[in-house]
Amino acid sequence: MKFPVRWLALSLLGVVLVGSATQIIREGESESASSSALYAPTGERTDIDTTTLPRVEVDRPKPTYLLSERDPRIHHLQPFQALVDAAPAGFLLKPPPGHYAGPVTLSKPLTIEGGGQVTIDAGDKGTVFLAQTNDVTLRGLHLTGSGDSHDTDDACLDVRGHRARIENMTIDNCLIGIDLKQSTLSVVRNNRIRSKPVSLGMRGDGIRLWYSHHNKIENNDVSYVRDMVAWYSHDNLYRNNLGQHSRYSIHFMFSNRNKVENNRFINNTVGIYFMYSEACVARNNYISHATGVAGMGIGFKEASDILIENNEIIYSAAGVVSDLSPFQPNTTIRFNRNRFAYNGIGLMFTSDLGNNHVTDNTFEGNLTHVAYGGRRGESVTWNLWKGNYWDNYQGFDRDSDGVGDRPYEMLAFSDMIWMEMPPARFFANSPVMELLDFLERLAPFSTPELILKDEAPRYSKPMRKS
Repeated sequence: MKFPVRWLALSLLGVVLVGSATQIIREGESESASSSALYAPTGERTDIDTTTLPRVEVDRPKPTYLLSERDPRIHHLQPFQALVDAAPAGFLLKPPPGHYAGPVTLSKPLTIEGGGQVTIDAGDKGTVFLAQTNDVTLRGLHLTGSGDSHDTDDACLDVRGHRARIENMTIDNCLIGIDLKQSTLSVVRNNRIRSKPVSLGMRGDGIRLWYSHHNKIENNDVSYVRDMVAWYSHDNLYRNNLGQHSRYSIHFMFSNRNKVENNRFINNTVGIYFMYSEACVARNNYISHATGVAGMGIGFKEASDILIENNEIIYSAAGVVSDLSPFQPNTTIRFNRNRFAYNGIGLMFTSDLGNNHVTDNTFEGNLTHVAYGGRRGESVTWNLWKGNYWDNYQGFDRDSDGVGDRPYEMLAFSDMIWMEMPPARFFANSPVMELLDFLERLAPFSTPELILKDEAPRYSKPMRKS
């Protein structure tokens, strides 16, 4: 008999908070019965048992700020926390359009839909919204105005539960955009994320995963942030995202079996970076204008068993930079059907361990197609080069089988002196170096060093498959 009384009390409280009539819609009833409905049930999700997943409380305590310490622009706003407190667990909260004051802490399963007309502003202090429970859905909200402290990880949204759905959100003027820690089977989709309007090094991460597995990060616009990162996070899917004007579009560290597919990363320092990670895939991505001293489309640091397939990497300082990769014994890194075009360097191996398989790729317009850091020695024969198209191939295809009649060989003449003496790169393509290189190719006064040998080079440029 206490159940209806509780509902009545909550309903009346909702009326007071919202200033308009509030109606409870039970599961199965038509929502059209009340277009101004505030709460509605979301249904129960049972797609995984998370009771066996441990949760370690590692977040440092968040500081508490008085309203007087927050920006005066939010002093007159209604606190959004009151609406959250009044909503029954497991129901749908549809607040009236408008601006609300943060911060907000959500500790019960709830769906909140803002329809693109609800703004929650924390007044430039602390974290705007903390979701610390399972089965939370946030949709169509505008979160803004976090603090700027890296020590306390000020963010627009902290997710500390499983099976969260974060969709159609606008996130701006926040140090960190969306921060998932120990979150499994969550979806982050169709969000627009911006950090604080400060210099690149002082921004926060757009989307950060930490010990978070089996999540989908898709169709997001993550631009003008510092990085998008995944630490100790496995089996995640990054698909159809746009990343611009940041440092790392995606940086994996100790994160295995992740997939990065059909993304566009433009005007970042680094497109995708795999550090101490294994069994990952980067497929069908478009990466361009990864520039600067450290600019690279895709990078590896002691990574293993990575597949790089059908990507287009163009107009970058380096298409790929690989350091001590593949790292684990008897593993490979495979480059299949990629296009490396108009980069300073197509592929750069700084410390080569071999077992890179480079097949059926297109190399065109790069100042240097392939480079090795330091001396090459026997290591150049440890990698497999087969069936690639090289725009500077000097041979014929007399039998018209699409394969060059003789192998493609890349030799290090004087133009490659910068590999052993990096400062000499400053003089690359200078008239003096071009003349010296021409004379050495015409009548070598030293034995050129083999960089690579492709036994079956493509004779004609292949058509790209989207």
